[in-house]
Amino acid sequence: MTRAPSSQTPRRFPQWSGAAETGRVTALLRKEAVGGILLVVAAAVAIIWANSPASEAYFTLRDLRIGYEPWHLELSLGAWASDGLLAIFFFLVGLELKREVVAGDLRRFGTAIVPITAAVGGVVVPALIYTAIVWQQPSLREGWAIPTATDIAFAVAVLALIGSHLPSPLRVFLLTLAVVDDLIAIVIIAVFYTADIELVPLLIAVAVIALYGALAQRYRAFFREKVFAAWLILLPIGFIAWAFLHASGIHATIAGVALAFTIPVRPSRKDPNPSTGPGLAEEFEHRFRPLSAGLAVPIFAFFAAGVAVGGIDGVMRAATDPVTIGIVVALVLGKPVGIVLSVRLLTLAPKAKLDSALRWIDLIGVGLLAGIGFTVSLLIAELSFGADSPHGDDAKIAIMIASLLASLLASSILIARNRRYRAISLAEQIDEDQDGTPDIYQEPQQHK
Repeated sequence: MTRAPSSQTPRRFPQWSGAAETGRVTALLRKEAVGGILLVVAAAVAIIWANSPASEAYFTLRDLRIGYEPWHLELSLGAWASDGLLAIFFFLVGLELKREVVAGDLRRFGTAIVPITAAVGGVVVPALIYTAIVWQQPSLREGWAIPTATDIAFAVAVLALIGSHLPSPLRVFLLTLAVVDDLIAIVIIAVFYTADIELVPLLIAVAVIALYGALAQRYRAFFREKVFAAWLILLPIGFIAWAFLHASGIHATIAGVALAFTIPVRPSRKDPNPSTGPGLAEEFEHRFRPLSAGLAVPIFAFFAAGVAVGGIDGVMRAATDPVTIGIVVALVLGKPVGIVLSVRLLTLAPKAKLDSALRWIDLIGVGLLAGIGFTVSLLIAELSFGADSPHGDDAKIAIMIASLLASLLASSILIARNRRYRAISLAEQIDEDQDGTPDIYQEPQQHK
């Protein structure tokens, strides 16, 4: 094991986080893996049902409209899933993002620069590849943002299925990259997929979100200790904010992120043990992640992934659609190229160097995992072309094909490297001084 680098020693990356942060990320990814498996199962059921003799029942169910029309909330079940249930998913994304910025790896420039740069590269390159492929058809350029997303739940489900011992720094890097990726996707949805804005509902939504945040900040200890308080008080206020944001013309899932940003990360000083207890953001994450991963996202996938392929003719049409080609190439090739190339550029700096325990093929494997752009990509596909557009259906088919290809390619690399990962994993557990904390977390560098 090596000592911490001096100011003249090149900074190695990915860097090791502390033992507590690594444990938190490991537990979080374990939950995401379960959610990812449910996501895949729900999507598979939708595809099979939509192409079965009972397909009419599926589309009738998806298009069934419920809700209160005077409030502009009479929506189809598919729309309720994408606009409503997915807001829960984005609420969790917002919580994780704020926690990373306030207390995680994004709070320091040295640990934030690599995943941020990688995420930007993993957004820009796929968008450019897709745009170049569909450039001759201007109406298809609307889908440029479809291949920019990363589905962390699907990605870690792949890791769980193949039994990869991916080193902790790479797992943290993947999660942090996906969090930044989600932030970029949120900005893209808010800026590029909002047409007309109704000012009055927007101002009311902002006021309600401010009230939500004030209550969460003022009574953080109360909401942390009382399990049902958030359901009885904050949830109705959050729903009102969501409804007004929906009426404003901004995609309603943004409400989930805005509400999450108001939740405090650190415990209150008035708490009995403010230095050791979890903050309200972490507490909410524990409570609501099962709802997001086990219910909201699988239901969204069930309604979004059901595409009638239409037999051989439909397959041929989808295969030759520039949208399909653009998305598949952008996700499977563009994502890893963008991520690895952007990180490689960082190594040109005199004080940055890939850790000697890893190889560039490891980052390529992680980059391919990031090419699994399922949940948010499906959402952006609907926003780009509409639920009933043939290009929208082709985009969804392309997303599923690309996610499958990226999974297989990533698995082939990570399985081949698993022996090396297992050795690194064993090194992570060494505790020579027997103080309860592995030695690797007490010195910044990895085993050579």
